[in-house]
Amino acid sequence: MGYIMELRKIVGSRPLLMVGTAVLVLDSEDRLLLQLRQDNGHWGLSGGSLELMESLEDAAGRELLEETGLTADKLEFFGLFSGEEFHYTYPHGDEVYNVIAAFLCRTYKGRLKPQTEEVAALRFFALDCLPEQISPPDLPIIKRFIEKHE
Repeated sequence: MGYIMELRKIVGSRPLLMVGTAVLVLDSEDRLLLQLRQDNGHWGLSGGSLELMESLEDAAGRELLEETGLTADKLEFFGLFSGEEFHYTYPHGDEVYNVIAAFLCRTYKGRLKPQTEEVAALRFFALDCLPEQISPPDLPIIKRFIEKHE
């Protein structure tokens, strides 16, 4: 059981400050990998919360592998995101204020294999054809990436 789940046993659904990662995976055609989340039915980036004694880069690599089956050859720091727009209430009621370290991944190994507990589907999207339903904490990260990418 992860660190956040252990805290949830103590504080219930009250707001937590949650440090996590997000990974923007791009294929050779510059398409962005998104996962259809099981919890909210929205498309989002691979990523998740930091565990005790784990570095941000290690957490990003771990979450990428767990959720997609891909192993990053290289993760490049993209940016640090926090603030009011990163407040999120999960469908089951847990509330968090995210602090997210986002990484770019352009080279990787493996083949796509969704983690069925969290991920309903995995798909690469052209940056000008992204789905409408993007998970709220991922949307500002994706928007900033597109702005810098143009």
